[in-house]
Amino acid sequence: MRTLLPQLARFGTVGLVGLVVDVALFNALRLTVLAPEVIAEGPVIAKVISTSMAIVVNWLGSRYWTFRREQRRPAVREAVEFAVVSIGGMFIAVGCLVISHYVLGFTSVLADNIATNVVGLGLGSAFRFALYRWWVFHPERADYGRPSPT
Repeated sequence: MRTLLPQLARFGTVGLVGLVVDVALFNALRLTVLAPEVIAEGPVIAKVISTSMAIVVNWLGSRYWTFRREQRRPAVREAVEFAVVSIGGMFIAVGCLVISHYVLGFTSVLADNIATNVVGLGLGSAFRFALYRWWVFHPERADYGRPSPT
């Protein structure tokens, strides 16, 4: 617990920075060039773009701050694993948006934000933290793929 709580706090801080990037970009796109009045799938496209940008910000923060002691594998491999997990989290948020916007008919900007940035974020964050901790940045995987020194 002594190492988990500070790590969880750092994860939350990095996540907040990523959230600001995600929400700001999503709303900028959703209210302008990707408004549903302009393109029907605009909110989904906006969410994919905004989340993709947040993924980059979150990987940098996670690798170099949250899980800095666990970063022992090549950065490219770690980035790919991080992206796979993050895309899983993005599918959760986009799924919440699709259900809210297209299935339930809640099409306002507020409803889209609640679906993606409250419900989707909560579910996706739990999913991502678990997989980052136990797969992407797990210390026992540090030497995976490297030749043994024997």
